Amino acid sequence: MKEFDPGDNAASIASVTERVRPLAIGMPVTSVHFLGERAVFVGAEEKVAMVSGEGEIALAPVHSGGILCATSDGERIVMGGDDGKLVALDAQGGVSLVATDAKRRWIDNVALHPDGALAWSAGKTAFVRSGRAEEKSFDVPSTVGGLAFAPKGLRLAVAHYNGVTLWFPNMVATAEVLEWAGSHLGVVFSPDNKFLVTAMHEPALHGWRLADHRHMRMTGYPGRVRSMSWSAGGKSLATSGADTVIIWPFASKDGPMGKEPAMLAPLRARVSVVACHPKQDILAAGYSDGTILMVRLNDGAEILVRRNGTAPVAALAWNGKGTMLAFAAEDGDAGLLEL
Repeated sequence: MKEFDPGDNAASIASVTERVRPLAIGMPVTSVHFLGERAVFVGAEEKVAMVSGEGEIALAPVHSGGILCATSDGERIVMGGDDGKLVALDAQGGVSLVATDAKRRWIDNVALHPDGALAWSAGKTAFVRSGRAEEKSFDVPSTVGGLAFAPKGLRLAVAHYNGVTLWFPNMVATAEVLEWAGSHLGVVFSPDNKFLVTAMHEPALHGWRLADHRHMRMTGYPGRVRSMSWSAGGKSLATSGADTVIIWPFASKDGPMGKEPAMLAPLRARVSVVACHPKQDILAAGYSDGTILMVRLNDGAEILVRRNGTAPVAALAWNGKGTMLAFAAEDGDAGLLEL
């Protein structure tokens, strides 16, 4: 295994690698979430691995095929699969069937609202089930690329080819369409409900200021942005896709318009996943060479969590208190760091 090389940005770097508890998950991992103090690693197919704070691993079958999407609100993890099913996993390990697509189409995207509402998509159709268990559907012009609930009110952003549709499931009002040419995939609202940002199929982000639908173009990436994470106060958006963590400023009413992003933690590898700390201006960044760094946003100070030399980092997550960090590489090599 080759040694970690911080590149030209630092002669030495603090390390907490000896405090990481290694985990033998035994399967490729696509995402990780916390249910209380228990880390749950979502596999690429069929199973999840639930890990206690003591490192005990319990496997739970959740799908009969590939797991295509997963999200969590801290109390449950909801996952969609190529078996046409949407299932939920609770903190006790209980698995329940949430929905089955009538045509057995793949469940490609899923989103959760703080009030309990749930959204998912299959093909060109987005579905919403509110807290009152009412289910509604909405068709967009092309395959749904991403889903996100607004932080206030029941409003769902549905990303698709050539833009995003803003759908209000509980209102008769016509859905709003935010247009921009190209294929829009991941989509996120800013925590203050003022901005909407999408990851494009091309190496760029696009955004809109929701008050007046003004466009925000965020370019300069060498690769596609596959991971986005808001800072604790929602003033910055950290992204993957380059050999540094690209952080766009959203503190002003104009967001990143006319501003340069911050570029932190440069390495001779591409950032594959980012996860901002839930309470402090710190983030974790995973790289294509297996490196994981913790980075302080205000000055870029770095701490080494995991050395390079393995498969790309595929998943990162903090627990709700910000006292534990879970990670996994594409090959299933995983770990827990208690802070």
